[in-house]
Amino acid sequence: MYDFVIAGGGSAGCVLAARLSENPDAKVLLLEAGPSDWNPYIHMPVTYYKTAKGSLTWGLETAPSRAQNNIVTPYTQARVLGGGSSINAQVYTRGVPSDYDRWERDFGCTGWSYRDVLPYFRKAERNERFADEFHGIDGPLGVSDQRYTSPLTKAWVQACQQAGIYYNADFNGASQAGSGLYQITNLDGRRCSAAVGYLRPARKRPNLTVITGAVATRVVMEGTRAVGVEYLRGGKREVARAQTEVIVSSGTIGSPKLLMLSGIGPADHLTQLGIKVQHALPGVGQNFHDHLDVFMIYELTGAHSYDKYKKFHWQVAAGLQYALFRSGPVTSNVVEGGAFWWADKTQSDPDLQFHFLAGAGIEAGIPDVPGGNGCTLNAYLTRPRSRGSVTLRSADPLAQAVVDPNFLDDPYDLTYTVESVKVGQEIMRQGALSRYIKREHFPGSAIKGPGDYERFVREQARTGYHPAGTCRMGMDDGAVVDVDLRVRGIDGLRVADCSVMPQLNSGNTNAPTIMIAERLAAKLNGTDQAVQSTVRASERVTEIHHS
Repeated sequence: MYDFVIAGGGSAGCVLAARLSENPDAKVLLLEAGPSDWNPYIHMPVTYYKTAKGSLTWGLETAPSRAQNNIVTPYTQARVLGGGSSINAQVYTRGVPSDYDRWERDFGCTGWSYRDVLPYFRKAERNERFADEFHGIDGPLGVSDQRYTSPLTKAWVQACQQAGIYYNADFNGASQAGSGLYQITNLDGRRCSAAVGYLRPARKRPNLTVITGAVATRVVMEGTRAVGVEYLRGGKREVARAQTEVIVSSGTIGSPKLLMLSGIGPADHLTQLGIKVQHALPGVGQNFHDHLDVFMIYELTGAHSYDKYKKFHWQVAAGLQYALFRSGPVTSNVVEGGAFWWADKTQSDPDLQFHFLAGAGIEAGIPDVPGGNGCTLNAYLTRPRSRGSVTLRSADPLAQAVVDPNFLDDPYDLTYTVESVKVGQEIMRQGALSRYIKREHFPGSAIKGPGDYERFVREQARTGYHPAGTCRMGMDDGAVVDVDLRVRGIDGLRVADCSVMPQLNSGNTNAPTIMIAERLAAKLNGTDQAVQSTVRASERVTEIHHS
């Protein structure tokens, strides 16, 4: 018997386990389907491209994408302690204040405005450079400047400025717009995942138990109350009982799947699969949306990128530098340069995000560059309008869910994703890059007219790895959880991860996921008022943003 049983050891689960176990009277269990984060590739920043493709993921694929000529693409989701924070590119962005103000204004999520959530971003953060009204320095999550930045990335940031996208030293500060270098979730030259920053120091506590290799199969119910979690481990079925709360933090795919396997979800769908309906909630698995990433690949004039480290002697040199001094290319997250700008100029906030990678062939399915030396620019709309779904394939808990992002269903997304490609190409034509760039390899010279651009986007765009919304928060009948993240109509059950976002944030999702978990933990620990007291010191920040 535990007080809290947490199903899912990703970013949110690690935060919750660490924070809830700060109370010595609370007995906490964290269940994670994947292994512990022992793999050394997890902790070396540059090797994220290895962890994001292999056994530390669920091996998901999308359903055929109707607006993309029914293509099926890989859909990477982490299956390891730390979740996405253990395999991602470590980019630390939060979105714009209006993202959170919109949650409150448009979806009735009282208490989730930017003014309300900023203290939890600050509480989480241990920033090595900033200490101001936007940033904290005492939290568990290491946020740092890049220890090593490719000269090619610096040239790209200069090219952005030549294209009119001015320099911004802090994408999470007074304004998001502009170009610059990302801060990353690193500490002392190593990845600082939620498993490292939050969970590792907490695991010595006697009131915290962590079980890996445990696949949650259903929430155990007694009437309308959640009382535990059933899970499979080593071929054996076990039940962990919770006398206070069950918290589902299995991610945008896994959380609605677990609810539906438990009989909580769209009644017709569950009935068709032979699952007894415990509580009809039509919104479970709906409102699925994600950033749709489009890639531009360029061939270089020489060995100017990280591609040269594919050769053994360069790997040895970089490895020695890292081992001896914890510096050099191995400390790079590769996704070093970023920019936020406008595709739709009628929007008040930037609606376009760029990632610049000083290398090519990092993403699966993208064509190799002749000669082996290239760079990558990818772009996506930060506030897509298309909505998809996550549904069950069968009542078998080990069967993969049906993941249908329904990309480009809304014509708006196609129009402005095309525009994002054109803006990206304009950046890459600037003089700061001229001595590095030999030619555009992909999409290439065949792309000329509007039809060519649309065809390219339909055929080649794919997930930006930021799914959200499938257990959305709100007060209307389509909402799955209320503003305290309680599953509507069920006692003792909450959801805390990206799935509760009513609308995706305008940036990478790891930081907001950690914020969501911090906020829930403070609520459950009874410390939320103390954290919120810092809001008064942040009132000036809100005024700056809204002006």
